[in-house]
Amino acid sequence: MFAVIKTGGKQYRVAANDTITIATLPGEAGEAVTFGEVLLFADGAGATQVGAPTLSGISVTGEIVGHGRGKKVIAFKKRRRQNSRRKRGHRQDHTVVRITGISA
Repeated sequence: MFAVIKTGGKQYRVAANDTITIATLPGEAGEAVTFGEVLLFADGAGATQVGAPTLSGISVTGEIVGHGRGKKVIAFKKRRRQNSRRKRGHRQDHTVVRITGISA
């Protein structure tokens, strides 16, 4: 059994006991979170439901494991022969969520 959910502008394929890293969500570690935008649901018997664009009556629940920051990304721009350089670093915040179940 798995589902495809949409959160933070991205889509994730999740199943029970999966751990995913998504865009920052409000809440502390240990709190429950519910994802209502389910795009696709497939049960173990082979039946698949596809939403247009989302499915109603199906939700995915999870538990926040923790918050963190990703690896540093360096944006370096150089214009040759102009003595012009620009170096910027960025670290994106994220939330780690463990999927506890899919309710249909």
